Amino acid sequence: MAAKRNARDVTPSPPINKSGTSTPTTPAPVVKSATSKSKDANLSAQEVAVAMWDNYVKATPQRMKLIDVFMAFLVVVGVLQFVYCVIVGNYPFNAFLSGFSATVGQFVLTASLRIQTNAENKAEFESISPERAFADYVFGSLILHFFCVNFIN
Repeated sequence: MAAKRNARDVTPSPPINKSGTSTPTTPAPVVKSATSKSKDANLSAQEVAVAMWDNYVKATPQRMKLIDVFMAFLVVVGVLQFVYCVIVGNYPFNAFLSGFSATVGQFVLTASLRIQTNAENKAEFESISPERAFADYVFGSLILHFFCVNFIN
């Protein structure tokens, strides 16, 4: 079986001139690779992470930090529930599904609250005040937990 040819394997042929004279072609300019940049401009991953953390601490309001801590807590709880289900077992499967769904649902609702109350997104949510966003968050949380409790039986 013959090897398949890719589009990059085909060398372009010069256009055929019907008058019989050939036209000279100019070579394409050589493009320098991204690795040829100076090493002074490259930062280590640790320096980038430290710079991001410093910017987060300086520029993020206290309310957003509180929401972020709660979201991190929800991620930890979800991971712990999943690990427990894998190691110990999921005998009352409804309880696992209910708890994990509550964790994921609360994370989604909290992310929505964070997006709606962030000052940088004010242009997108002009008609929604932070108080209204929080009221929607509380109402959505109550409905979510009502369904999760009823799912347990």
